[in-house]
Amino acid sequence: MENKKGTSDSRNKATACREGEAASGEAGRDRLSKLPDDILLNILERVDTLEALRTCILSKRMLQLCTMLSRFDINMGSLCHHHKAQIGTIPCLARFNNVVAAVTEKILSARNVEIPIRKLRVKFYLRHDDCFSIGKAVACAMATQKVDDAEFVLLTETGCLSCTHADLLCHAKKFNSWFHDWPIVFAGLTRLWLRNMRFAELDIPNILSTCKRLESLRLSYCDAGVCSMLQLEHAQLVELHIDLGKFGTVHLNCLPNLQRLNYTCWSYQDPLTFGSVPQLSKLSLVNIGITSTKNLQLSELLAKVPWIKDLHLDFKSEKIWVLPECPKLLAPLLGELQIVNLDNLPEGCDIAWTMFILEAAPSLKELHITVWDHLCKMVTNKDLRMKNGYCEKANVEWKPSAADFKHKNLVKLTIYGFQPDENFVRYVRHVMEVAVNMEEISLHDREVCEHCGDLEPSIQVCPSRYPQTSEEKDMLREKITKELRISSPAVIHFRS
Repeated sequence: MENKKGTSDSRNKATACREGEAASGEAGRDRLSKLPDDILLNILERVDTLEALRTCILSKRMLQLCTMLSRFDINMGSLCHHHKAQIGTIPCLARFNNVVAAVTEKILSARNVEIPIRKLRVKFYLRHDDCFSIGKAVACAMATQKVDDAEFVLLTETGCLSCTHADLLCHAKKFNSWFHDWPIVFAGLTRLWLRNMRFAELDIPNILSTCKRLESLRLSYCDAGVCSMLQLEHAQLVELHIDLGKFGTVHLNCLPNLQRLNYTCWSYQDPLTFGSVPQLSKLSLVNIGITSTKNLQLSELLAKVPWIKDLHLDFKSEKIWVLPECPKLLAPLLGELQIVNLDNLPEGCDIAWTMFILEAAPSLKELHITVWDHLCKMVTNKDLRMKNGYCEKANVEWKPSAADFKHKNLVKLTIYGFQPDENFVRYVRHVMEVAVNMEEISLHDREVCEHCGDLEPSIQVCPSRYPQTSEEKDMLREKITKELRISSPAVIHFRS
């Protein structure tokens, strides 16, 4: 009897537990369903578009919200994730690209036309039939609805590292065919990202003249032929990215609204010339310097843009390709500079040369430096380095211009890759001596990259000596600030 009673009690408890969980689930669903539409839409538009659509089919009320969404991000990556597949073959690529086209068409045709589209981003492969379907759906949406922000991100079946000259020409031909089919769509785009295309001389200017609303343009491994010249004019363009093309020179003739410019890995000696760019405030230059790489002189490069406020230079752990110059030459051009990022300076080299920017930029507020040999991204084989003209490590020559120099506006210094050796200690001390209003010095250990842990055993990585304990950090603070009368150790922070 006792056993039967115990079993009965256990069943009753289990039943009660299930009923409680069910009631809790119902209550949770009730709470969700009671939320107003604007809050539910806000939640749905913060997640992946396909996830939002899957959520909407759970109930009749949620299903109605599909037609009220105003932000869409439809891309190959999310489809691959949901289907747990890799796009590695042409049939697989075609299948997923077809889904992108179908989803785009269905979403845009079914939504409430009275609700503006705040953002539409479609990422897909350059295949004629799918491009035609996407172009048709977007054209219809633009004709019947207000579209505030529309973006195309185009991929190609052949990646940049595998593209031949013929591949580049073929991709450009496919794009031009689609472009001429749907000029009304491109006239309404605000953002465009093209990859792996070699255009004719006038193709890119023609694209810009058609895309009158364009605010952001990115060209990755695109050009108009080896050592070609690119001349850019556009009334609305705010942001320009150029990556890995074979342009000889890029002339920014007339871009009255351009604010941000990023140029990565130019192939020839003079990457940029500036015409009328009165709003340009942020400039980012990234390059792998080799023996033949010409040292850039900021006094020449920035002669026509003396209003840059944010400067980013990335050396990819190789040769320093910027020439330290006399502050008297640079000061008229760097007078408005407020933020400087110097990334991936090679390890083991003196960083004192970076002071030339501080001396020439009286308004500078923040200086950020990263010292890092990112070995898994570098060419480490000695024979390949020699064959391709990579340089041996060497210090950049530089001498202070004035012994009594003081900087009144620098308030923040950040160093990633800090090590407690004389190179860094001397540098931080010197910055503290000249920056009389310094508020914060943040010193970080080396950047961490999970792929660098898979390096060949023959590649020797010097272990980090970054201070770990409170005692080590306190001793290092005292060492840095020793004999400095105007600086306090409290401004130095070791960020673990």
